[in-house]
Amino acid sequence: MSETEIHALITLIDDPDESIYCHVRDRILSIGEPVVQELERAWEMDDLGDLFRNRIEDLLHSIHLDLTFNRLKAWAASGGEDMLEGALAVCRYRYSELDEHRVRSRLAAIRQDIWLELNDNLTAFEKVRVFNHIFFQVHGFKGNKRNYHAPQNSYINEVLEGKKGNPLSLALIYQLLAEDLDLPLRGVNLPNHFVLAYMDETGVAASELGYGDVLFYVNAFSNGDILGKAEIDEFLGKLDLPTDENFYQPCTNIDIVRRLLNNLLNSYEKLNDPDRVEDLKRLLTAL
Repeated sequence: MSETEIHALITLIDDPDESIYCHVRDRILSIGEPVVQELERAWEMDDLGDLFRNRIEDLLHSIHLDLTFNRLKAWAASGGEDMLEGALAVCRYRYSELDEHRVRSRLAAIRQDIWLELNDNLTAFEKVRVFNHIFFQVHGFKGNKRNYHAPQNSYINEVLEGKKGNPLSLALIYQLLAEDLDLPLRGVNLPNHFVLAYMDETGVAASELGYGDVLFYVNAFSNGDILGKAEIDEFLGKLDLPTDENFYQPCTNIDIVRRLLNNLLNSYEKLNDPDRVEDLKRLLTAL
């Protein structure tokens, strides 16, 4: 569609005839991302009324939601191997102008600090202790216990900035750094909590990690406390849940991002924000 045609459509956005606007809306949404800049310019014009601006805001939100949905769907269809890509797609839902390079740079800086203190002679426990010292003491990450259900706890850009998160977001960042450092830590989808499993690499190819034995667990929400199977048993017992292998073994990256979206959905439910709840329900269908 030409620039002239796009401008013509935009001039019809505030048409009082609802049927005309519905047609215009469908046409604009079919164009998608290429029309975003023009819509933003139109919104900034001073001589247009609230109806025009409200409709533009609705259009921009719908286009942005479509882009996020398609990105998540493509990520899941590719196997979801790059967890950072999935987490960034979730961030894009709330922060359309997100500087992804800044997020990657922050992760790289933390990773560098941990790498400088690691060596191949350390045991698995010692490596985790080094990791914990840099991550929690030096960089100051901690669980956001005071505002546990806040949506910002589920956006990793916010967690990297504020250094506070929920069990899932802290574990997600922990796992991203661990993967980049060749440490075999993988997320475990516990009910009402989320921990990491340190996998036994003995005789297991890197591509098969997640199916070997778990050496121990790491609780990223509690400054990296190391847990054994007995502690997981006790936790599940308090919830009166039966033993399930899925509660002890690593989950997939797609499982992690799905839970990230569910956490956000629950956060917006608590904030009584039905529009965002519906958005999150739709994004979940992309996975």
